Amino acid sequence: MTSSEQTREQTISNVETEYHEINSKGAWPILYQHIRNECGNYDYTCNESKKPQNKNLNRYRDVAPYDHTRIILRRGVCDYIHANLIQVDRAHRQYILTQGPLPNTTGHFWLMVWEQNSRAVLMLNKIIEKNQVKCHQYWPLDDSHEPTMMFEDVSLQVDYVSKIESSDYTTRTLRITDLETNDSREILHFHYTTWPDFGVPQCPTAFLRFLADVRQSGALDQNVGPPVVHCSAGIGRSGTLCLVDTCLVLIEKNGLNAVNVREVLLEMRRSRMGLIQTPEQLRFSYAAIIEGAKQSPLGNANTENNEILKNYYEEMNNKNNSSLEKDDEPPPLPPPRGESLTRSMIADISPDASSDESSSAPPDKPLPSEPPNHAELPTDTSMSITNCTSEQSTDVICDEISPSDTDNSFQTNSPPSNSDAKGEVRRRNREKNERLAAQVREMKRRQKETEEWQKLKRSLFTPLTIGIGIGIGGGIVALYYYLYMRS
Repeated sequence: MTSSEQTREQTISNVETEYHEINSKGAWPILYQHIRNECGNYDYTCNESKKPQNKNLNRYRDVAPYDHTRIILRRGVCDYIHANLIQVDRAHRQYILTQGPLPNTTGHFWLMVWEQNSRAVLMLNKIIEKNQVKCHQYWPLDDSHEPTMMFEDVSLQVDYVSKIESSDYTTRTLRITDLETNDSREILHFHYTTWPDFGVPQCPTAFLRFLADVRQSGALDQNVGPPVVHCSAGIGRSGTLCLVDTCLVLIEKNGLNAVNVREVLLEMRRSRMGLIQTPEQLRFSYAAIIEGAKQSPLGNANTENNEILKNYYEEMNNKNNSSLEKDDEPPPLPPPRGESLTRSMIADISPDASSDESSSAPPDKPLPSEPPNHAELPTDTSMSITNCTSEQSTDVICDEISPSDTDNSFQTNSPPSNSDAKGEVRRRNREKNERLAAQVREMKRRQKETEEWQKLKRSLFTPLTIGIGIGIGGGIVALYYYLYMRS
């Protein structure tokens, strides 16, 4: 084994050691919260996203692109798009992370792809998830009578060419044409279809095969523009893919130095807020990095001697089996985006807490540097508005805007007065804090009951054990004495 291979093995070993240590202590929520807390010190601005003319171009009110890394459109009257450029120079990697396009931002999306000379679009979500529209249908379908989409506002045309379907993803070839110059080029559209919102792929190996295909297509090469990566918000699943790919590049290039996954994630979060949204996504990233580092080439899985993957698959299968045992009823409507996220984090820390259906998830703590400005945002009769708690550089409580199932255009009503809206925000925050306090009290009560039960078990079982021991010992002595007297 060469010195490079030996160091590479040591690098992988270090990541595995860290994985096992965190996993054995169930400390993924703690590590994830530590990362969030560190990012709370970032003071990057998002002023462009707050401008009145740009607010309806954002899918979620609490996920905004940083000003210093935002993509600027060069054509048309609007230069704003909800997207950030992430560069990791030491890995020679760059990505454009963006939200799932809205009906009124689809033209801007394709204009960005064209102007940035991107070779591929990586889509990690489905159009509809949990009965909610999470992304507009922004590309032409092969089964339509007219496999062409025109975007006159940006003078672009997108045509369907072909597709290849796999078990977990579909690869399409699309042709984008600039109607002003008649120049055109083909774009690859990699659509991962089995990655649940706020969740992780069922297994790292399928995800790594997807990543291997993306790499082999040349979409991540340095001689083309950065790939456009998106899910619904462009931070959770998108951040997971970019983190795994970047860490694997660093291991392949300088597998000579230990890769600090946490530091790489913090570095990437300086370019776009909130990358990786759950402790489970963080854990999956570690597992995929470890597995990907052992594959040669990437995408060729060998799980026979991989203890991490075996344990991972076993846990996932147990979850799947338990979900299959439930009644086959239509799924209930999902809770608000941020509430479902925080509830899953509480469940990781305290399983009992997740069983209380009536309790609400606690909100993230808003920072003084980012006061709530919900009243300035317009309401929309064609939009579904739900509470949402996610992460900006400052963890801000806010609302989610999602297109309705009909995907209609925006129809803005008159906004409420600032005083009424601020009072409503304060009331909702007060109610959330009260629910949080009640939930904390309930968790403490259950913890106290558990501790008292443990003490009771010790007090009950210890005398019984001693009594049984004395009884057995006395019987042995009596038997020995009886045999001795007979002899």
